[in-house]
Amino acid sequence: MEFSSDETAHMAYKNYGGKHGFNIRKQRRKTKNGKVVRLLYVCSKEGFRKEPKVKQSYSQPITRCGCKAHMTCYLQKTGRFKIVSFDPNHNHDLVMTPMKHLLKSNRAFSLAQTKHADDAEMSGISAKATVEMMSREKDYRNYIYRKRMEKMEKGDAGAVLEYFQRKKEDNSSFFYSMQLDEDDMITNIFWADDRSISDYNLFGDVVCFDTTYKTNEYDRPFAPFIGVNHHKQTVVFGAALLYDETTESFKWLFETFLGAMSGKQPKTILTDQSAAMANAIVNVFPETKHRLCVWHIYQNAAKKLSHVFHGAEKEERKIWLLAWHDMLKKHKLTEDKWLKNLFEVREKWAMVYGRQTFTADMVSTQRSESMNNILKKYLRRSYDLLSFFKHYERVLDDRRYKELTADFNMMHTSPVLSATVEMLQHAEEVYTPEVFTLFQKQYAVIGDYVAKKVSKSNMVYEYKVSYHGEAREHLVSYDATNQIIHCSCMKYSFAGILCRHTLKVLDKKNVRRIPSNYILNRWSKKAKARIISSYCSEKPNETVNQSIGKRYSHLCRNFRDIASVAAEHIELT
Repeated sequence: MEFSSDETAHMAYKNYGGKHGFNIRKQRRKTKNGKVVRLLYVCSKEGFRKEPKVKQSYSQPITRCGCKAHMTCYLQKTGRFKIVSFDPNHNHDLVMTPMKHLLKSNRAFSLAQTKHADDAEMSGISAKATVEMMSREKDYRNYIYRKRMEKMEKGDAGAVLEYFQRKKEDNSSFFYSMQLDEDDMITNIFWADDRSISDYNLFGDVVCFDTTYKTNEYDRPFAPFIGVNHHKQTVVFGAALLYDETTESFKWLFETFLGAMSGKQPKTILTDQSAAMANAIVNVFPETKHRLCVWHIYQNAAKKLSHVFHGAEKEERKIWLLAWHDMLKKHKLTEDKWLKNLFEVREKWAMVYGRQTFTADMVSTQRSESMNNILKKYLRRSYDLLSFFKHYERVLDDRRYKELTADFNMMHTSPVLSATVEMLQHAEEVYTPEVFTLFQKQYAVIGDYVAKKVSKSNMVYEYKVSYHGEAREHLVSYDATNQIIHCSCMKYSFAGILCRHTLKVLDKKNVRRIPSNYILNRWSKKAKARIISSYCSEKPNETVNQSIGKRYSHLCRNFRDIASVAAEHIELT
């Protein structure tokens, strides 16, 4: 194959990389008498990062892994460049179709698109409006008005039911349930698409549930079921709009949720303090640990008892109880009603009672509150129910796009190790970058800790681990026969990663890799062991069955690419 210039050769390899799933880099150009005679284009992962002479800490992740894929061209006597060497083989995974648009080669603006953006800027249109720009002429406004009037005539219940039925027709895995009163008015609604149900199957061990957000014109509580994925990102397992916050409503909702999730109960559910909610959880989720949001309790304590409150943690229940009673006596609060009620439910909020409960390292419903802040950017209180549902889809799409981007970055970069040791290398291999960072923070400080052996029975060792110069100690037991290790801080039990105390003992026992039984699949790179196409809401062979709107959007993307090429070539128009 030959090219007319170095620019066309570069563009050809760039397009090839974009189609096959890798970024490229122009490695070198050899010149002779001022003329380019040799071109070398490589995969962006070619070579390795050069270590600086002066040691410094990198914040940027590692992108290179010594890939040999390349294309070499030489200038011929005809004045054209000919490929003389081509290696298509890569030593890393290539980007799959749903992620290919994230490659640099596929993100470049065409000349027509840049000119269009320039014109929009000259007109005073914001960057966001420019990106979302579409026809907004009078006919379009009239169409939207007529459409809204039609929905109003149908009534909320009818329009919402029709919307859910269409979603069900498009995807049989879509789940919804509604309660109607005798006047056909909607009381409670729950819905979850197939992706939410699939995410719950993978990450539904811990659920945050919160009803603090009132998000529509009827001022109804919006209740999303929230979790955290392998990238420590927020995922949505389903959502509800409730008529009220009674035990009956919550009971209906939790039973409906359980039915949608094939009867799988979460290990832990985090909520705020609500007696109605607590009653429903006991009835519907008997196998689930109910934890109260610590953040809300701390906020209330700071308001009610600012002169008393402090957030010191105790790891032993006896010590915690003594400290609690000492606090009451010291500040003469033994008859305080709020503190009495709080003490009655201490097992649901005090960390000393919850360390053995897995919470994915979450101790509050702040993920739900964070989700509420996100919702405010997309939803308006003036929206009717049908508009609310459709705009809520945008929230889900954006959340899932962030996960897709995190997966893409995980494939193309590697975190920087604080030390070249096998334990960290192993952790980097198995954990997602976010979780690896948390693990590395624990491992990085083990040099500041001392481990003293206090007993040995057969192959079971006990150590007291303490920070240099501090009296506080943590008891770590280690069974060398099966590599079972346990620490009194119980970090692994509630967070799912080993603590610095256990890592100190493992290092002392010359264990260089994380024992396999302490690698939670939910934190691993392979947590989603399914084809990447599941990120798409539709499958390739289902195009015909898609809604007209989805097909329109898909065709628009293709036509934009065609239009960009045509705009730059007068002969084509």
